[in-house]
Amino acid sequence: MRLLSQREHSRFELERKLKPFEETPGELAEALDFLQAKDFINAQRVVESVVNSRARKLGASRVRQELQAKGLPVEAIAQAVQEMRSTELARAREVWRKKFGEPPVDQAARVKQVRFLVSRGFAPEVVRKVVSGAEDF
Repeated sequence: MRLLSQREHSRFELERKLKPFEETPGELAEALDFLQAKDFINAQRVVESVVNSRARKLGASRVRQELQAKGLPVEAIAQAVQEMRSTELARAREVWRKKFGEPPVDQAARVKQVRFLVSRGFAPEVVRKVVSGAEDF
């Protein structure tokens, strides 16, 4: 219960964290089934929590990786990523503006900006638009 009170956890995460403490086989699965039946474990809430906390700074592909690492259903991940794609350009521009704020002055600066945005999980075409369109700001 302590883990669930701190943040939303997926069933997969709880199982991984609590497996070493299971005393009898099947006890953990039974407890997780009970928590899921009482809606203490909810995959959709986990998706929403991750998206709300990470979308400001990260692109859709990086958030997708985090959701996959939590063992969430593929359909829920695909829906969340699809929703994030519609705002990816605006989010990438905001991240770029906070970090750099001015267009690259030379090729080295351009490469640095591109590498930064790609490492944050933004799509290459979005990165290209943000860095090359930096003069628009």
